[in-house]
Amino acid sequence: MKGSLTRGVLFVHTSPRALCPHIEWAATDVLGYPVKLVWTAQPAAPDFVRCEVAWTGPIGTGAKLTSALRGWDHLRFEVTEEATASTDGSRWSHTPELGIFHAQMDTCGNTVVPEDRIRQAMFESKNDQEFRSRLSLALGTAWDEELEPFRYAGDGVPVRWLHRVG
Repeated sequence: MKGSLTRGVLFVHTSPRALCPHIEWAATDVLGYPVKLVWTAQPAAPDFVRCEVAWTGPIGTGAKLTSALRGWDHLRFEVTEEATASTDGSRWSHTPELGIFHAQMDTCGNTVVPEDRIRQAMFESKNDQEFRSRLSLALGTAWDEELEPFRYAGDGVPVRWLHRVG
């Protein structure tokens, strides 16, 4: 792991059991060290399992994890990457229906909408409702609404830290 390091969390909200080893293999490939995830039942979707794992890696690891996991059926997940001295924080959310949403994050975990995106919404919107709709898209509201029941189901679940030693 050369260069600046950051850390983050991979939240797998729903996964079919058969997909679990593939997720572990993908995470191992991206992180560069063996990953064994602890899977628990997902109360919000009884036929699925969930896990949370904290990771440490080079800047950009969150994007690589997201790319490695995108597009698998029934997989709902989020990846966070903390800000560093030279980079903004990020959050990626994925649902089978909506695909991937990416947002910059501030140090408190708030979504940051860039000025240019707000100006574009103002310029292109024909009325207040359309403006609100464009801001809602920029904030990832649809992803939050779909993932919230699965996030809540994970309250109280322990998070493990993964990092390379040596």
